[in-house]
Amino acid sequence: MNLEIRNKNVLIIGASKGIGREISLAFAKEGAMVTAIARNEKLLVSLQHEMKQIYEADHKYYVCDLMDMDLTVLANKLLIEKGPFDIIVHNVGGSLVSRNALGTLDEWEYAWKFNAGIAIALNNILIPPMIEKKWGRVIHISSISAQMLRGNPLYASAKAFLNAYVTTVGRTIASSGVVMSAVMPGAVAFPGSYWDEYTRTDPERCNDFLRHHQAAGRFGTTKEIADVVLFMASEQASFMQAAIIPVDGANM
Repeated sequence: MNLEIRNKNVLIIGASKGIGREISLAFAKEGAMVTAIARNEKLLVSLQHEMKQIYEADHKYYVCDLMDMDLTVLANKLLIEKGPFDIIVHNVGGSLVSRNALGTLDEWEYAWKFNAGIAIALNNILIPPMIEKKWGRVIHISSISAQMLRGNPLYASAKAFLNAYVTTVGRTIASSGVVMSAVMPGAVAFPGSYWDEYTRTDPERCNDFLRHHQAAGRFGTTKEIADVVLFMASEQASFMQAAIIPVDGANM
C-alpha cells in the first residue's frame, strides 16, 4: 500500500527513544522529512544520523525541555524555520509523575501539562497553517489507561482528558481537511522502558500481569505502534477524524 507520505513535512514531539524513535524512523523509511524534538541531545544526534542513513533529507532536531519553556515561542520558531507541517505526532507524556490520588493541585497540573497541555499549546499555533492549506494529520499518543482507568490516577486522568480533547477538537476541525486522532498503546516493552525493567526485576509479577491483563499474552512492540501511526498519517486515513484507536493486545 502506498501511504503517500513521501516528501511530507513531519514533526515528532518526544522523538528520541522508544515509541517516538520508532515512529521517527518509520517516517524516514517512507521518505518523509522529519523534525524531531526531545530533551536528550545525544539520542537526537544518533536518531538524526540513523534517519539520514535511511533516507537522505533535511532531518532536523531541537533539544527542548517542553515542561520548562515558552511553548508559543517554540511553536512560532518551528513554523518559521521548518513549517508549515503536514503531519504532527505528539508523543510527550508518561506515568512517571506523582501517584498520589490525593496529591496537590500542582501535582495534578504537572501530570496534565506533561500528558495533554503541551500538545494543546503547540496545536494552537501549528494547526491553523494546516487548516489554511486544507490538509493535515495530528496524531496523539494516548494510553489504554485512559480507557481502562487503572494504575496511576494522575496519569490515567490526564490521558482521559487528552482523549476528550481529541474527540471534541477533532470533530470541530473535521471538515477542514485536518484529521486529528489518537492511538492508545497498551503495555509496550523496549530497552529502558518501565516494562523492560519490570520484566527483569520482578518476572513473576510481570508474568502474572500478562496472564491476567493481556489477552495476547505478551507485550507490544514499538514497531506495532509506529505502523498504526503511519497509517493514521496517510492519505488513506482521511475519514478517521477524532478516531481513538486502541493498540493494546486486548488489554483487560
